[in-house]
Amino acid sequence: MAARAYWKGQIRLALVSIPVEIYSATKSGAAVTFRQIHEPSGKPVKYEKVVPGIGAVDHDDIVKGFELSKGNYVLLDEEEIEAVKLESKRTLELVQFVDTDEIDVLYYTKPYYVVPADELAEEAYIVLREALKRTKKVGLGQLSLRGQEQLVALRPCGRGLVLEVLRYADEVNKAANYFRDVGSSKPDADLLDLAETLIGKKSGKFDASDYHNHYVDALKRVIAKKAKAKGKRVLEDVEEPAEVSRGSNVIDLMAALKASVDGKKKAPAAEEKKAPAKKAPAKKAPARKRA
Repeated sequence: MAARAYWKGQIRLALVSIPVEIYSATKSGAAVTFRQIHEPSGKPVKYEKVVPGIGAVDHDDIVKGFELSKGNYVLLDEEEIEAVKLESKRTLELVQFVDTDEIDVLYYTKPYYVVPADELAEEAYIVLREALKRTKKVGLGQLSLRGQEQLVALRPCGRGLVLEVLRYADEVNKAANYFRDVGSSKPDADLLDLAETLIGKKSGKFDASDYHNHYVDALKRVIAKKAKAKGKRVLEDVEEPAEVSRGSNVIDLMAALKASVDGKKKAPAAEEKKAPAKKAPAKKAPARKRA
């Protein structure tokens, strides 16, 4: 079955209009979802709309409300909400272009593939794609869709274009509120060199297929086993990641970085320090007898 276009319209750049279709670039195939089940009967649990002190209410008696203060609501019916919805325009006008690395990653929410609507649109589509590549720019515009206006960015992606929905400024928390207590002192030069060496050794090209959600994989195995177990309890053994010792001083950090660069599991210095620790209980034994 062919994918259904999320949006059909045209991209406008000055006097040039390019008919396009937009398709979702992501899917939720990896997620495992559950439903709440009443165990004695095996039937799914349903929810009722209830009001404290009143009980269950009819759907027709429910309206939307915006909370101005605790327990104080402004009530709006569907007609009042529909009246302010924007008309879904079929045109995305590119009003500004910025450098590709100028938009912070915090603003990106969801990507869509943009493809030419027909062969006639392909030439202009390719021109726009190549122009964005050569200038290393991203096009910005606002798209009216389903009654709301979304801020979007258009960037080249291989042989095509990708449209990415962006958050507005008031939807992003300021980083300064969280990082103000982080120190600004410069790190030790040797530590920095070792860290850069380690990054260099582990650098490579990104391939998403190299990574798997081990929790989801294990959960799917449990579900498959449970389906065959006829109600018997099934527990999946999952390997826990090895604990990483965390040093509290520069010497421990230096040893850990050197061991990582050399490809060892433990630094020699750390092993030497731990050896005497095993003999400590034997030394304390005579002291207990004298007491």
